[in-house]
Amino acid sequence: MSHSAREALLEEELLLVRHSGEIPEVALHASLHYLCEDEDGPRLQLTPAELKLLEEAALARYQEIILRDLDVVNRDLSLFRGIRRANHNWYRFVRFSDTIGRPCGEFRLKAAEALLQYLRLELEEVGSGKRLSSINCSADALLTFALAMGIDPATLPGNWASLCESGD
Repeated sequence: MSHSAREALLEEELLLVRHSGEIPEVALHASLHYLCEDEDGPRLQLTPAELKLLEEAALARYQEIILRDLDVVNRDLSLFRGIRRANHNWYRFVRFSDTIGRPCGEFRLKAAEALLQYLRLELEEVGSGKRLSSINCSADALLTFALAMGIDPATLPGNWASLCESGD
């Protein structure tokens, strides 16, 4: 296989992983299977750099979908899945990051700030009667999520638990 054909094939797989659905790790494994093991695939031996690019595409997709569901602007859009889904994707993201040996500290700070901003605006708008709460998880689940992202509970906005569902 020529170098340019290999690059084009890898670029196509990178795009598939980067723009995959809700579980980027599944898309990554499908790409790796196709590229390396599938009878009908190219049966490549990926370099460490090539594998790293594919893993980074999966990480970027995880980050995108987590932030999508922590962005209050998206609350009324069909693509929005809510805090519950952001929480589930957070745990998948952290597990995947740990598995591939990539720290997620910088993104942890970004996601934590997004959650805090979400809660502040949600409290303001629900409190003023502009909308009903869009938070689709219990207070316990939200607190556990906040703690997992390193948020000090004392920094959560007052009365945040009133936005939550009564149970999961």
